[in-house]
Amino acid sequence: MNLSLGIVGLPNVGKSTLFNALTKNDIPAENYPFCTIDPNHGIVTVADERLNKIVEIEKPAKVTPAVVEFVDIAGIVKGASEGEGLGNKFLANIREVSAIIHVVRAFHNDNITHVENSVDPARDIELINTELILKDLETLKQRKGQLEGKVRANPKDKPLMDFVIELENALDSGKLANAVATPNNDEIKILRRELYLLTDKPVMYVVNSSEGNYEKDAAVIKEIVGEHMVLPIDIKTEADLSTMTDQDRIEFMQALGLEMTGFELLTKSAYEMLGLISYFTSGETESRAWTIYKGTKAPAAAGVIHSDIQDHFIAADVVSSEDFIEYGGWLKARDAGKVGLQGKEYVMRDGDVVLFKHNG
Repeated sequence: MNLSLGIVGLPNVGKSTLFNALTKNDIPAENYPFCTIDPNHGIVTVADERLNKIVEIEKPAKVTPAVVEFVDIAGIVKGASEGEGLGNKFLANIREVSAIIHVVRAFHNDNITHVENSVDPARDIELINTELILKDLETLKQRKGQLEGKVRANPKDKPLMDFVIELENALDSGKLANAVATPNNDEIKILRRELYLLTDKPVMYVVNSSEGNYEKDAAVIKEIVGEHMVLPIDIKTEADLSTMTDQDRIEFMQALGLEMTGFELLTKSAYEMLGLISYFTSGETESRAWTIYKGTKAPAAAGVIHSDIQDHFIAADVVSSEDFIEYGGWLKARDAGKVGLQGKEYVMRDGDVVLFKHNG
């Protein structure tokens, strides 16, 4: 599956600088609004030490890690939902991503212009969310119009209208659509997916903070956004890290007391937020990481590789990556009784190393 994260926020909050640091690209990141006009896309491999160790054992001809696509979406401004700036275009870009990284500026620097002329995280978050909410309300209004005739013709469709109204009321009160639970109704679940609401996207807030202020700034944002994930990152430091050699980066991070880079933190958090895990396949030809949702059963996990494997699934040899690495590969792990033969009801675990058996 493809994981895409859209980076949003007001102009000049550090979005493009973060994108450059994550993807090691060199797109413009200038000190004026609308420096980014079209969304920039960058594909980044996911660092996974488990895959690295599997590769050391197997020495395959090819290595394919999991990847994340980052999309730098141009800064949203007040009135974007009505087309201000390049609003409609920017908002349409958000619909295409799996989740949103909402960058919020917490640092103070008189040399970097703020589009609202002051640093105020609460106001900035409300401004962005308001534009997304207004666009979603427009979508719901259109859908209500379509449903009115349908409900008159068939009163059994009234729960669909009721749910649209529930979403509308939540948005009117300033809540995001992702705060509204979906009833256990298949038709409503389909309707919700078809709405493509912007505020239904999972969202994490990246606080562009400065050294020494991480915890304080993160606490301020957490107070504003509640249960949503909050990650304090010094984007300027991330930009510096992205230009260093591996050794210099390790030493610099140790000096700052950083356990992982911003990219590693973002990726780990995105997987957690979206309920994703990784499993591995490995042999002489290729060692590869695959991304699936938690709770996926073995046949569906095989389908991520190819639909024929899912359709003709028989069973799967499965060993944890810890045991695979400890015993040095399939043969010794099997001899130690660490490889299990699993059937169609097996629920995949994070880090499983798998050999699918099929008759396709």
